[in-house]
Amino acid sequence: MYPSIPPDGEAPARRSVLDDDVNALPRPHRLDVLIAVTGLLSGVLLWALGLHTGALRHLLPGWTTLVPLVVMAAMELLRRSAPSTAVLVGTAALVADQFTHASIATAVMFTDLVYAAVVYGTPLSARRIPVISGMVTVAVTIAALAWLRRPEALLFGVLTGLVSFGPALTGATLRNHREAAEAARLHAEQTALLAEMDRSQAIVAERARMARELHDMVANHLSAIAIHSTAALSIDEPATSRDALGVIRENSVAGLAEMRRLIGLLRDSGGGSEPVAAPTLDGLGALVEQARTNGSASGLRFVLTDGLDGLDGVGGVGGVGGPDGLPAPAALPAPVEMAAYRIVQESLTNAIKHAAPGEVSVALTRGDRALTVRVSSPFGDRPGPRAPGSGAGLVGMRERVALLDGEFEAGPVSTPEGTKIWQVRAVLPAEERTPSA
Repeated sequence: MYPSIPPDGEAPARRSVLDDDVNALPRPHRLDVLIAVTGLLSGVLLWALGLHTGALRHLLPGWTTLVPLVVMAAMELLRRSAPSTAVLVGTAALVADQFTHASIATAVMFTDLVYAAVVYGTPLSARRIPVISGMVTVAVTIAALAWLRRPEALLFGVLTGLVSFGPALTGATLRNHREAAEAARLHAEQTALLAEMDRSQAIVAERARMARELHDMVANHLSAIAIHSTAALSIDEPATSRDALGVIRENSVAGLAEMRRLIGLLRDSGGGSEPVAAPTLDGLGALVEQARTNGSASGLRFVLTDGLDGLDGVGGVGGVGGPDGLPAPAALPAPVEMAAYRIVQESLTNAIKHAAPGEVSVALTRGDRALTVRVSSPFGDRPGPRAPGSGAGLVGMRERVALLDGEFEAGPVSTPEGTKIWQVRAVLPAEERTPSA
């Protein structure tokens, strides 16, 4: 079977084991090449000048000093790519050098190999080499003192420490500084990443809050305008048209005021504009009264009942006393009041848009730890004009309740009389707590 030829007509290049081996060999760093060449030339120059550290040794010919020197220079080429191998072979070369006339260039290059093995080696090698070199230094010192029994024997330990333990300790110090700097850099990058994620989440949360506020403040008025304008166009009666135009004008003015309020919230309060107060449960009476005006043409009646003390003259959060002379309950947190107000507002808007003729009831109940809001409206088909819905109101109410770790339900339920109503039920925590998002 013949080998396949590529579509372009060129035969693939042949590969061999030798090519793979050559490609697998790492190319020495240019600094390593410079160190190797400098060390080798310095050692050859010292040898040519007859400068040796062991001039009294005549057991081997003088040229043998060049063998450990060449091996040590070759290991310098591997100081980054294979530091452990380089230091092991370099140790053998240094020991062999002691049986020749010896060259200081060989010893200096060995110190560089020890340093490189700690800096560029594995973490395990970086921990072991300083310990091993320190133990070798102590062992050589003790052995020299035991053999020579003279104070000058300490020089052997000092020299051993200079060529092994000193470079290892220097490399370990530099590596620790590099690792600390790298850890600090990674920590800074992680901190910046977390800050960017927090900023993005804050932007998303703020956009969602703005969307909920815009929908809750304007949808009620626009729905009333849509319903009454449709009624004015479909019913050719002057009285009906006059009443519808009055409701349209009233909701247009109120919607414009709400839009100005939203713009005031978005602007910087430091620019001279006064902060706008958030809606509270004390305004539920006015909200229900406005719903009566907007929903009267659809045959809707609105009733507000509550279990709060002082609410809009009937009972509420601002009362001075409870039933039977008991102290009034603690004031509700501002986020809870605002969420309850917006839930009632959106529920009334949905009732005006979709509910069948009948009674729409708003009930608030205050317990020990929770505020329960219920808005019930007739469920079924309704005659006359209807405003379109997108479902964004239910999403906004669910989000408001979720932010406060409350409970939310919305949908048709059956009454004991066998009829069906649409009920919105929200249970909000009555005590202060941090929102979950």
